[in-house]
Order: sequence, then structure tokens, then C-alpha cells
Amino acid sequence: MSAPKDTAPPKARSANPSGDPGSNALGRALHGWRDRISPETVGLPAGGVRRATGLRREELAQLAALSVDYITRLEQGRATSPSPQVLASLSRALRLSETERTYLYLLAGQPEPGPGHISAHIPPGLRRLLDQMNRTPLSVHDAAWNLVEWNPPWAALLGDPSALRGRERNVVWRHFAGRPGRVRQTPEQRAAFEATMVADLRAATARYPADVGLRSLIKDLRETGTDFAALWDSGIVGIHRSGAKTITHPDIGTITLDCDVLVAAGSDLRVVAYTAPPGSDAAARLGLLDVIGTQAMA
Repeated sequence: MSAPKDTAPPKARSANPSGDPGSNALGRALHGWRDRISPETVGLPAGGVRRATGLRREELAQLAALSVDYITRLEQGRATSPSPQVLASLSRALRLSETERTYLYLLAGQPEPGPGHISAHIPPGLRRLLDQMNRTPLSVHDAAWNLVEWNPPWAALLGDPSALRGRERNVVWRHFAGRPGRVRQTPEQRAAFEATMVADLRAATARYPADVGLRSLIKDLRETGTDFAALWDSGIVGIHRSGAKTITHPDIGTITLDCDVLVAAGSDLRVVAYTAPPGSDAAARLGLLDVIGTQAMA
């Protein structure tokens, strides 16, 4: 699947980014970007009668973790001041190039995140790699471990996160806040996971000192009443290593997979991949999961 071209759509190109409310340049740009993306490109079913080949508003809302009403108001010019967080979500969901993302922030009257802020932008090269690995359960996370993107096999394996909003999409928060999940850990695995996550966040605060969302996450994690505060104050450091993850799935049972965390060079994004040795029982059950998909988990 090809990455979006590094140009603004024709409708948006002629728009006036001067801030004139009557121009509704932001709404036209969003609509144009939405129209050019097919559901299959982003892993959504294309069923039903469609008036256009692009994404429906409700599909963009699902991908960006926003309400359909808000997407409608943005496109109709009734909402004109989206936050940087909303713009980042829209940029990811619409698969904007760097040039298009800059244009989006310009239209919304917001400065692009600087070097002191965490970015969730997926470079075109990484996007193509992810698209080509569409049979492997994959998820993408930013430097603060917010879930940025996932593919259908990942949703089938670990549960569809599309209904989650805000902090509920953060891996570290969900762990220390005791949110339910399908990964099962021994005490040793849990301790190693917590140490690595805390060390990762500590490193992120050094790289992104101006990121308000990251500082807020650390503050809230310290107040969860768990071991996070003690680990944070200990100054613990660590690195990611390949390991095994045991997952309890409602349809295929308990499965143990290799879990690798890859850091995309130049972007600070974490790509988490779940794989099994060829010919193994785990590989066979992953194949079965590929057939089942998320249908049985509705």
C-alpha cells in the first residue's frame, strides 16, 4: 500500500489559511483527505453501500478516537479551534505526510509540536513497512507509550481498542491502574515489565522536557497508589529486551508468543510485534485467529 503523496489535496490547496471563518479551509482539507483513503487501507471493512470510496465520518472518528459529532462540526466549520492533541490524532488517522501535517496545524491556527514535544507522526517508510506486515499482530506507540496505531491481527489477539479514549490508550497507565487485559505475567515478568516501562518514561522526560501530556501522565501515575512512585524515585534504568508474552484469548485459549519491541530510528516510535516460530502450535493458532478476526469478540 502506498503512502499518501507529500502534497495537500486539491480542495485544500486553494483554501485561504488566513484564519477567515468564512473560508472553512480546515473543513475542506479534512474532507478532502478523508475522501482519498479507502477503508481497506486502514484495516476497516468496506461493506455496505458507499456513496464515495473514502472514509465515512464515523470511520474517521473511530480511527482518531473522536466523536462523529465533532468530526462533523470540524468539516462544517462549526468547530474551528481543535487542540494539538486532536490535530495529532487526525494527522495519524488520515495518514498525512509531514507537509500535510504542517498545513493542518497552520489551518487550525496551532503551532506544530517542537523538538521538546512527543510526536506520534508515522514516517512514510515505517508506514509502508507496517502495511506490508499486515498478517503479524503489530501496534505502534509513542515515546510515552500511548497507543498510536494497531492492525486488525493485533486487535483480534489483544482486543479492539477503538472505543478507548485518552489515558485509557496508554500502556503504562493501564498496567499500573489495574485495567483488565489479556496478557498474563509471572511475578518476575511483571517486575521486569514495570522496571522497563518506568525507565522508558524517565528517558522520555529527558528527551521531551516541554511535553505537558507526559508530565501529567507521570503525576497521575505517582498517585495510583501502586509501586510506580517507588520505582520512579529509585532512579531505575533499563532497556527493552525480546521476550515471551502469554495471552489468554476467549476463542483460541492461552497462547505464548515472542514479543519484540522495535524503536523506529528518527521517530522514537515503538513498534511491538507478536510472532511465533513457523510450524509451531502457537503459529497454527495465530493462523486460526486470522480467520476468526474480531467477529467472535463483538
